[in-house]
Amino acid sequence: MQKDLALIIEDDPQLSLVYEEAVKTSGYAVVERITDGNAAIARLKPVAPALVVLDLNLPNIGGPEILSSIRAQSRLRDTRVILTSAEARRAGELNDLVDILLIKPVPFAMLCDIAARLRPAG
Repeated sequence: MQKDLALIIEDDPQLSLVYEEAVKTSGYAVVERITDGNAAIARLKPVAPALVVLDLNLPNIGGPEILSSIRAQSRLRDTRVILTSAEARRAGELNDLVDILLIKPVPFAMLCDIAARLRPAG
């Protein structure tokens, strides 16, 4: 696992920038933004991020499929996942598979705090 790597998988450009800044503020040195489900699956093949901030609804491959892929891979077992969505009921169905579920709009300070708490020690 790359303890300083966080992936922001969010198709809204403004939200992805806000999430990136929040995660950087929380101490992650490398933050990559991904706007498409296919690109997310491809990027997760060679890397094991410490944190993934994952939107539920994405183009091509949705958040639930990406989450299933993360949880199915033993090399990603330590990857922490924050799921974000405006669809509380649908997102709630995935609550057992994520570390934190946040309903949009997500306050900047809240994401900073949660990302910091999920950051690996060391």
